Amino acid sequence: MKHQPDIHYWQTFIQGDREALGWLFRQYYPDLFRYGHKIYPDPAVLEDCIQELFIELWQSKNPPPSISVKAYLLKAMKYKLLKVLRKKSNTSLQADLAENSVFQISHEDFIIGKQESEEKTAKVVQALNQLTNRQKEIVYLKFYQNLGYEEISEIMNINYQVARNLLHQAVKAMKKILLRHYSLLSFLI
Repeated sequence: MKHQPDIHYWQTFIQGDREALGWLFRQYYPDLFRYGHKIYPDPAVLEDCIQELFIELWQSKNPPPSISVKAYLLKAMKYKLLKVLRKKSNTSLQADLAENSVFQISHEDFIIGKQESEEKTAKVVQALNQLTNRQKEIVYLKFYQNLGYEEISEIMNINYQVARNLLHQAVKAMKKILLRHYSLLSFLI
């Protein structure tokens, strides 16, 4: 199984083991913080949301089962941050808030091989930032969080096939943007 230690700690946590919850917190804090930063860049708010998430998990008498512990925690973090965004903007809940939330990808998100130049990395980041927010999010979840389609579909509230199609569209759009850029460069040179 892909996340065997996670499942073990999740099960022992459900049985009441505080140390297992501590392990899950330490294991997923960096991922939750990085993912949350894509949605809401305030570190203090991110830390509060992560702590609140784990407090609520501990207080919960019957935590929900999950396809993946990581997917469950990332999804819960996303909803906590969207709730903060709604409060901060003083607007009513909109059905498309999740789709239109800010999702930024920066140079720090890329660890491309040493042989890749900074110029190529900048072009990829530039192409990524031209994608829709949903496309950026799925690229981040798939390639930088290394999640499977089942986990991604759970986090993004879309079905498995929609997740596959959305990633395919995102990659296709990036290729088109990059090809257009390189075609323009060859024309100028």
